[in-house]
Amino acid sequence: MAEPHIPVKRDHLCCRICRTFLRNPATIPCGHNFCTLCIQESWDNKERNGYLFSCPECYFTFSSRPQLITNTTLAELVNDTQRGKSGAGSKTEQSCSAGSTGEPQTPKRPRTSIEQRESGSDICRRHRLPLEVYCCTDKQIICELCAFYEHNEHRTGLVSEERRRKQEELQNIKKKSKEMLCKQENEQKNMRKTLRKVQEGAREAEDYCESILVTIIDSLQRHYGSVRELIGAQERAAAAQVRKSLMSLQRKMEEIRTRDAELDVLAQVDKDAHFLQKCPSLTDLCENDNSHKVSEDLLLPFESTKAAVEQLGKQLQAFCDKEFAAISQTALSAINSMQTGKTTEPETRAEFLEYACELSLDPNTAHEHLVLSNGDKEVKHYPQKCSNPGACHPEQFIHRRQVLCKEGLQAERCYYEVEVDGDKAEIALTYKGIDRKSRTTLSAFGAKANSWSLDRSRTYSVSHQNDSVQLTTTPSHKRIGVYLKFREGTLSFYEVSDRMKFLYKIEATFTEPLYPGFWLGEKCCIRLCDLS
Repeated sequence: MAEPHIPVKRDHLCCRICRTFLRNPATIPCGHNFCTLCIQESWDNKERNGYLFSCPECYFTFSSRPQLITNTTLAELVNDTQRGKSGAGSKTEQSCSAGSTGEPQTPKRPRTSIEQRESGSDICRRHRLPLEVYCCTDKQIICELCAFYEHNEHRTGLVSEERRRKQEELQNIKKKSKEMLCKQENEQKNMRKTLRKVQEGAREAEDYCESILVTIIDSLQRHYGSVRELIGAQERAAAAQVRKSLMSLQRKMEEIRTRDAELDVLAQVDKDAHFLQKCPSLTDLCENDNSHKVSEDLLLPFESTKAAVEQLGKQLQAFCDKEFAAISQTALSAINSMQTGKTTEPETRAEFLEYACELSLDPNTAHEHLVLSNGDKEVKHYPQKCSNPGACHPEQFIHRRQVLCKEGLQAERCYYEVEVDGDKAEIALTYKGIDRKSRTTLSAFGAKANSWSLDRSRTYSVSHQNDSVQLTTTPSHKRIGVYLKFREGTLSFYEVSDRMKFLYKIEATFTEPLYPGFWLGEKCCIRLCDLS
């Protein structure tokens, strides 16, 4: 009776290291089998390189080099398989080895043209083994021998598992892409709504401005009607005077014609006595005749009205040119801000002057050795005690030659300029609650958290919280520009001449209105510049 044939998968009889039929198979503690020589050489190599001993198949790591156990049963099974397949032995070995060291071939689906282009080949060119391992560290597809010898310390996994993970990532990416697309579609809808609002806002602005300008034009038309009525009244008054003179002249002309007729009759009188009796009275009438002329002063009211309207037209035209230029500049700045995505920073002095603010010094805060003048726009230091009206005011600086402005700054942007005459001065901004009475640094500009100061002497320095930053720039011009962006929390100092020379920029969080203040050295004078 023939022995039953037990089918065995060919790859179970092959060594996972050399990929050929097992020769003198040995079993290691994890249960896997290898050629005795292959596993010994593998562990010899690990021992030389200082690596831990591990299983080439399941990568289980052993604390010490395991004892090899010869698997005689598996050896006999390999021999029986090789003898029983003698007719196909060479094919079996060829199938198992895939050449000299290849893996047993299993039926595979034909690769598509895309896969061929992407992967090129599924066989390791070096070891002629299937590319079944993915090195996550190097992001490479490798064979098991490459993984065992060259990527032993790297994080590796099966290609199929890596593909599954990548597919999950792709699904997540697709999900995120779908969410992003949905979000962008919502943004697109919102943008279209915004576009409609922009268009509606533009039309509304046009209608509003048109209504305002039409109202102005109507007002001018009404005033023009008043002027026309005034001119008509002047015309009627002058015309009435001329007509009165004309009627008087007409009467005189009739009288002259009547005299002429009487003279003709007198000339025909034959009697001399009668002629002489009539002649003197007629002569008197001719001598008393006065001619009537129209005065040129009647045209003066018209000339005065024309001159006044002409002056008004020039003033209106100049005003409109100035105001509409400002409106255009504001609109262009807004357009530039929208195009660049941020608010443009001024660079030229003309651009800084767009944010100019009006300041005046507060006499109630001035130290007794400081004198204000020029409409509280100028302060000077005098060493003698001055009769300051606010000398005893509770807001006065007692021990430091300092003065504050009346105005607190907290607008989006503020700019002002000061001129300094003298060797030493401080240009500062402070909260209103700065100490005014202390002899210590509590009342000094830049000494605490409530004030910031630019100190001007032989060089420039910036002070805050009693910490001073020395600048390399030396003063070369008298005029200093101060540029404050309250909400953004920046304070910049410039030296002003024909150009804006940047000195220093402070970044802070401003929580209260900032009051410009000044400290004056010996024989110093500070003027607030008129920027209107």
